[in-house]
Amino acid sequence: MSGGDIAGLIAAGVFAVLVAIIAVPLVKLGKVFDETTLAIRDVSKGVAPILEESTTTIQEANKQLARVDVITSNVAEVTGNVNSLVALFAASLGGPLIAIASFGERCGRRCEAHTPSMTTLQTALTARCVTQRRSPSVTRATATIRARARRPRRPAGPSIDDP
Repeated sequence: MSGGDIAGLIAAGVFAVLVAIIAVPLVKLGKVFDETTLAIRDVSKGVAPILEESTTTIQEANKQLARVDVITSNVAEVTGNVNSLVALFAASLGGPLIAIASFGERCGRRCEAHTPSMTTLQTALTARCVTQRRSPSVTRATATIRARARRPRRPAGPSIDDP
């Protein structure tokens, strides 16, 4: 064997070691690709039922939305009917009710005008005491006036607050 042959053998050995060193990462990379392929298969097997379920859910949601659309149109129709009914009520009964309310208010004001005030009661009591030649008792007169002023005034007709 000559020196060139030995150098060729050494070079061949170094090349074989280099190929072996490079082959190890390539084998590991191949295993990574195999695992990735298996993971993609598992995911695709799991995605298919999820897509079927989501399709079913979307179809059911569309059915419910169609029902809600029908309900919404019915509510709009009822709202229009109620609006018409309120307008009819206001047109037919609103005017007479306003007239009755204003009549009651006028009657109340006239009743208040004919009810004596506290100063009128005081003057009448003092005048009676003077004509009877008695000295008016301030305590009794004041008590009488206060008692009359405390009496609750009742309205002529039924009140809005009455049940």
